[in-house]
Amino acid sequence: MLVLIATDADWIVDEVTAALSGDDVTFVVCRDGRAVSDQVAERQPDLAVLDLQIGSMGGMAVTMALRLDESAGALPHVPVLMLLDRRADVHLARRSAAEGWLVKPLDALRIRHAAHAVLAGEGYAEGLDVAADPVESMIPAVTSSSDEPAGDVTEAEPANAG
Repeated sequence: MLVLIATDADWIVDEVTAALSGDDVTFVVCRDGRAVSDQVAERQPDLAVLDLQIGSMGGMAVTMALRLDESAGALPHVPVLMLLDRRADVHLARRSAAEGWLVKPLDALRIRHAAHAVLAGEGYAEGLDVAADPVESMIPAVTSSSDEPAGDVTEAEPANAG
C-alpha cells in the first residue's frame, strides 16, 4: 500500500508513519501542497493523508484540486484523510469532499482506525454528529476518469516504513 502524506510538520509525518507502518506500506511525503497532484499522477497512492495547514496550499485546497482533476479525468480517485486543527474545521473537510478526517491532537489508534475506514470506503467523520444533515460538496460529481498520469514529480521525500 502506498500512502501519500502532505504536510510541512515533521511531527505529523512521524505520527502517521508510526501509526500506519507495516511490511507492505510505503510512504511518500509532500512538503508542498502544490506538488500533491503531481505525486498522485506519478505514483497513484492508495491513500492521501493531508494536513489542513500546509504552508503554500492547505489540505482543503489540495483535496478540492484533486477532486477537480479527477472530475476532469486528469487524475484517478484517491481517498483522502484530512487532519484538522479543530472541530470547527469539520465543515471545510465536508465541503472539500474528503472521505474522512481526524481532529488534532492525533494518536496512532485513531489514525489507524480512520485510515482503514477510508480505505474500506466507509468514510470517517470525527467531530460530526452522526445525525448531521449532508452538505453539498463544492466539487462537481465525477463523470469520467483517466488512468494517464500527468506532470512531473517536483517535490517529494520517499520515506519507506519498515
